[in-house]
Amino acid sequence: MNLEYFIAKRLITGKETKISISAPIIKIAIAAIALGILMMLIALATGVGLKHKIREKVTAFNGHIQIYNYDNNNSQVSVVPVSKKQDFYPEFKGVSGISHVQAVATKAGIIRTEKTFEGILAKGVGEDYNWEALSEYVIAGGLPNYKGKLNDQVLISQILARKLELAVGDEFFTFFLRDGDAKSLPNQRKFKVSGIYDSGFEEIDALYVLVDLRHIQRMNKWEEDQVGNFEVFLDDFDAIDSKSAEIYGRTVADLDTKTLKDKYYKIFEWIGLFDFNIALIIGIMIIVGGINMITALLVLILERTPMIGVLKALGTPNWSIRKVFLYNAAYLIGVGLLWGNAVGLGLIWLQDRYRFFKFPNPKEYYMEYIPVHLDAFTVVALNLGVLVLCLLMLLVPSYIITKISPVKAIRFE
Repeated sequence: MNLEYFIAKRLITGKETKISISAPIIKIAIAAIALGILMMLIALATGVGLKHKIREKVTAFNGHIQIYNYDNNNSQVSVVPVSKKQDFYPEFKGVSGISHVQAVATKAGIIRTEKTFEGILAKGVGEDYNWEALSEYVIAGGLPNYKGKLNDQVLISQILARKLELAVGDEFFTFFLRDGDAKSLPNQRKFKVSGIYDSGFEEIDALYVLVDLRHIQRMNKWEEDQVGNFEVFLDDFDAIDSKSAEIYGRTVADLDTKTLKDKYYKIFEWIGLFDFNIALIIGIMIIVGGINMITALLVLILERTPMIGVLKALGTPNWSIRKVFLYNAAYLIGVGLLWGNAVGLGLIWLQDRYRFFKFPNPKEYYMEYIPVHLDAFTVVALNLGVLVLCLLMLLVPSYIITKISPVKAIRFE
């Protein structure tokens, strides 16, 4: 055991000199570190959790990347079909990191009931559709099954169900215009509500009704192997831009790609601000915690001035004496981090499990409760970062030790 560690241990345990003035200052410093790491963990967990949840919701209805015919000109309605006979369907083997590819088509229509009507986009899906991504948003009834014969059951949103006064099991008529022939009588289809979903995204829920893909193929007079577009799901959302370019290079010349970020750029610009807010909170908390630790260190140095004088008189180098106080500061920071992590991670776990805290206006955040997400690597990196940055901030005030005269310090009362 070296001298610096021995003296620091005695300072920490209070055996070297009786703690008086420094005691409340040290407690405040520990509380500041604990409160700071608590706020950082909550900011990270809620910010990242909200980003992930919004991504999941938008991805569930659109996939990460869409492949469609150039002639559709970014239209929400499938006009020019695409053949399912592609090298990338049903499995995209040419590009790594792709978990699923599904074929869909959309067609505009009007739902008409005895009391009212609403314009909708019927999204045709087939037996390859990834229902798992949507299942958690179903709040009533169940998912339709499109693996057998042509099915008239549909999945409708809670918003449309309320406007049209529809419930699970109800039947309704939908009218679709014939493409290129506005004067002809519209196509009429009778559907039955299989289930009701609520994603929280009003711009999605107010439009989309999920129907059997074969209805749209028949109304558009397409072949069985023709669809509107393909939706591609990735393993890693952060790779969406690079994978989109890679997918584009692997498809034929008359096909184009569009990412989820491009389709809903306003939403992703908004959630992109979360990173800045998180960084700002972390920066402020580190500065506040560092200032409190600097204050505690200066008070500790002032109170231990006679001890510093004695150590210098005995020939102890300045850096060795500075390390004594830095060891002590590291211990105090560690205590603050321990308490902050215990409370912070406990609150995050409780919120993730029981969802106590909810948004006052769920429509603004596309969900009712505050989601949280935090991984072990982020927690460890955050704690190490706080410890290192706080210690680096303490190097400057510890330099005061080098200016203390042994003779004056020993006389110091």
